[in-house]
This record gives sequence, C-alpha cells and structure tokens, in this order.
Amino acid sequence: MRRMTFVATTRLPASAEAVFDWHEAPGAFERLTPPWERVRLVRHEGGIRDGARVSLLVGPAPFSLRWNLEHRDYQHGRSFTDIQVTGPFQYWKHVHRMIPQGPQASVLEDSIEYELPLGAVGWLVGRLFVQRKLRRLFAFRHEVTRRAFERLPD
Repeated sequence: MRRMTFVATTRLPASAEAVFDWHEAPGAFERLTPPWERVRLVRHEGGIRDGARVSLLVGPAPFSLRWNLEHRDYQHGRSFTDIQVTGPFQYWKHVHRMIPQGPQASVLEDSIEYELPLGAVGWLVGRLFVQRKLRRLFAFRHEVTRRAFERLPD
C-alpha cells in the first residue's frame, strides 16, 4: 500500500466562513471544474453535508469511468471531506479546509490522500501523472476561488 498526499494552499482576502459559503453554494463544483477536464456531473444529492453523494463520469466517452463520492465531516465555516465510495482510485480522501487568518482573511487548503490502483505497478506508472494533474487542477481551482474574492480598487 503506497498512499500519497497532495496539498494545495492559497491565502484569500475573505473570511473562512465566506469562502466556505462560496464552496457550499449551488454551482460550486461546476465553477471549480476546468474547461479541459473531461468530467460530467451525473448526480449531486444533499450539498456538501454529511452523507451527501456525488456521482461523476470522468474521462472521454466511451471510456468514461464512474466516480462516486460521499461527503463527510461537515463543519460549517471550516471544512468538509470527500471520500471515494467507488471509482478510479484504490483510496481517495479529499479534505477541504478554510483556515481563519483574521476577520477578512483565510487560507484555503485542499489536502488529498490517495492510493492508485494496481499496487506497485500503479504507483510506478501513475504517480507522476496524477501529481501533475492534481497540481494543474488545484492551481485552476484556487485561482478561480481567489478571483471570486478579489477586492475592487477604491
């Protein structure tokens, strides 16, 4: 078992509660999905609260894979977690944290613990690809989030 970790952090000019509410608002997943990603939202039930479910199709048709996730550990204004129920990884846990840095500042942290399928072969073949893909994906997501909270000049 070779679990890997990926972490992305960005300082934002908004409270942790405001950033959390932005992530909880309808359409957040769609706003955070890069145009180059082949991901289709099939079903999303229950928002991001504990027990909510998300079903995605990832990859190009007709080779798309179903990815089913469940939200857990909901702490309003601070964090929520996505756990893979079924999908392309052997294991996937994504913790979204909004860490207060004062009344009008916070740090957005995405921490992902995952294990690739196929054991050592999957690790050797896929680890660099997945790390590169996660870096690009979260650079986009954090930029979209940062822009949502940029202040206009006075």
